Amino acid sequence: MPNAAKLVAALGLGLLAFVVSGMIMPLFEEDTNFGWFTYVNIAVGLLTGWMVVGPRAGRGMTSAVNVGLTGPVVMVFWCLFVQSCNEMVRIAMKNRYDGAFEALVAIFQIGSEWALLMSTIPIWATLLVGGMITGILTEYAWRTWR
Repeated sequence: MPNAAKLVAALGLGLLAFVVSGMIMPLFEEDTNFGWFTYVNIAVGLLTGWMVVGPRAGRGMTSAVNVGLTGPVVMVFWCLFVQSCNEMVRIAMKNRYDGAFEALVAIFQIGSEWALLMSTIPIWATLLVGGMITGILTEYAWRTWR
């Protein structure tokens, strides 16, 4: 059921995904073509906010902060998974894998490499602070517009 808390959570994590995507892009090589990178991350952020953070509103401020810390971690996991699948398909179209199992393993190899690449203090600080703010605003929205 749609409500204001889910909307605020979705918009908060969508905005956070946009900001963090902009912070991640300079970490890659200069000639990297990002294509739909930011848009896909925003969509994952919107879905994560709607499905993970929003339904858990109304349990108090401590829970709001905890869910606010959980939301970005879940968002990063799914963004890494989706982007790694996309990269695996791009590489598979060049016939670089010998079989399906090698391609599936490559998803997790690519994801772990990118997770290490993005593991910087400014990115994780932005994710965690933005998540806490999103959680608190979601709790406020739930209390205000029930």
